[in-house]
Amino acid sequence: MDRYTEIRSFVLTAEKGSFAAASTVEGVTPVVMGRRLDALERRLGVRLMHRSTRGLTLTELGAEFLEQCRQLLKDFEAAEASVSAGRHDVRGHLVVTAPAGFGRRHVGPHAPAFKMQYPDLKLSFNFTDSVVDLVREGYDMAIRIGEVVDPDYVAVPLYPNHRVVCGTPAYFERHGIPQQPEELAGHNCLAFNPQGGQQRGWAFAREGKRFSVRVDGDMACNDGESLFEWVRQGLGIAWRSTWEIQPELTRGTLMTVLDAFAVSSYPIQVVYPQQRYLPAKIRCFVDYLREIYNQPGYWERA
Repeated sequence: MDRYTEIRSFVLTAEKGSFAAASTVEGVTPVVMGRRLDALERRLGVRLMHRSTRGLTLTELGAEFLEQCRQLLKDFEAAEASVSAGRHDVRGHLVVTAPAGFGRRHVGPHAPAFKMQYPDLKLSFNFTDSVVDLVREGYDMAIRIGEVVDPDYVAVPLYPNHRVVCGTPAYFERHGIPQQPEELAGHNCLAFNPQGGQQRGWAFAREGKRFSVRVDGDMACNDGESLFEWVRQGLGIAWRSTWEIQPELTRGTLMTVLDAFAVSSYPIQVVYPQQRYLPAKIRCFVDYLREIYNQPGYWERA
């Protein structure tokens, strides 16, 4: 077994916290991941992880070695990228995370065609509304909606996105159209709550100044698809992104209100850690998505 595989498996197991979770990413069985760690510890002559029924924990030496291994893997990837930067072939393993709803609608459907272009490339996607640590959890890149201010990451805009207040024409016929954001207090506002708990405010702008309006409603959810379906059923109104509702707006099954108070666009961006050489697998996938998203009429028919 080569040293690179042992080290990569050790880092992945430490980051995921179990052989089972690491094996899912690596595409092998948990037993294989355990054997790789055994081989690494035998070769080094030290214990890197404590194993118990409760899980895996790093030893003191293991924690020190983990940081060194992360840097080794990063340097290895940079060396590979520097060699292949001018090449057109794309290979390796690309691991991507994206918001759940956006990933299902606008990333996953395009993956097969991209894979056909690069048969030597392996793709893994995690569609989740949780913001993951790309470096610690082993992702090459993320698609995120909104500004990214972390100086350790590069953010590449893919397409502008807008958030709007929307509902069915039938709902507004029954309850009236709000003319000011403050009038939302009289409406059933269905909220997206990724962490549960109290509903958050919806953002607006008036005379160039942003402000938030607290809203309330009888239904909230951490799943955007369920929330979207409730809105389409006329159960209330929601503050949604245009990448999700544009086809319904085009057909007239949903309509927007309070457009004069909408905040500036939220960018849809690709985010990846700062690195000297950008791997071809990332560069090509970014270019591929950007070309798709900028096709005339894509968002209306997506």
